[in-house]
Amino acid sequence: MPAAHASALTAFTANLLDVLAEARDADAALRQVDLFRRLIAGDSIFSIQQNVTTAKGPANEIQLRRFYSSEGERYPVNGAKRKTLTPWTECIFVQGRTFVGEGADVLARHFDDFEQMRPQGLQSVINVPLLQGRLCYATFNVFGTRPAWLPHEVLGVRLLALAAARWVPAVPGLSYRFTDLSLSSPMET
Repeated sequence: MPAAHASALTAFTANLLDVLAEARDADAALRQVDLFRRLIAGDSIFSIQQNVTTAKGPANEIQLRRFYSSEGERYPVNGAKRKTLTPWTECIFVQGRTFVGEGADVLARHFDDFEQMRPQGLQSVINVPLLQGRLCYATFNVFGTRPAWLPHEVLGVRLLALAAARWVPAVPGLSYRFTDLSLSSPMET
């Protein structure tokens, strides 16, 4: 990385961490993260989904509840969704890996609510699992209107997710299990 880029990244990251250190609560901190997200990802939508699955829930299923949304009117906080076992859930919740999806066809394959997103011109996504050990307690999600992400944008979103993680609590009793892990196919992007 050229020295000028490294210096800019260092200044950007230091500024983000300083701003978050002064935040008084989760809402204030996540609004600041949202401002930095706009600098990194431009025209995009940002949300954090808490994993609210408990041991009482069925196997091979994840229950999510929206904790933060940059588009609160369209995607309200506390909105819920259910995710079944797919290559996407295996990537995020079993392997604890970031998912980078590029192209409307990829989004349509992995998100059953893509038809709601299509009119907004969304064509790409970065989903970062927020982890406690190996347990994914939330997902940090940025959906963009661009068809593909640049490497520094993916890195920037992943850093934002790490910075935001301390403001997103794990729900009490979080527990999920997968009994049908025969997918093991690599994630396509």
